[in-house]
Amino acid sequence: MPIDWIWGLVGGLLIGLSASCFLLMNGRIMGISGLLGGLVDRSGWHDWSERAAFVFGTIALPALAIPALWTAQTHLTTNWTLTLSGGFLVGIGTRLANGCTSGHGVCGISRLSLRGITATVFYILAGAVTLGLMRHIWGIL
Repeated sequence: MPIDWIWGLVGGLLIGLSASCFLLMNGRIMGISGLLGGLVDRSGWHDWSERAAFVFGTIALPALAIPALWTAQTHLTTNWTLTLSGGFLVGIGTRLANGCTSGHGVCGISRLSLRGITATVFYILAGAVTLGLMRHIWGIL
């Protein structure tokens, strides 16, 4: 029986733990788009070192862990243009929605926030529709 699901469970537990620690220590919601956005538009420069450390850790830690722990294979696409443009569009969407999956999905739902629950429902629906269109209608994926 494949046990790749265990990596999802461990990752989810670590994200939940980090969100809880961030809220307890800072009194703020852990949303990567808000932390990064505050660095980019300079609205969060009063605590730039904390924001930069969090963003750096979010990128660096998985990059360091990949050689030691990588076992799961994904075969969605090898098209880097599609991957980068998708990431860019997700970034725009998170700014428009005033939050991302970690802010709305993890922290918002756990606090029973109507705004977080609504945003999560809509971005999951948008992702499902986009995947359906790209895979079954347009044949891109």
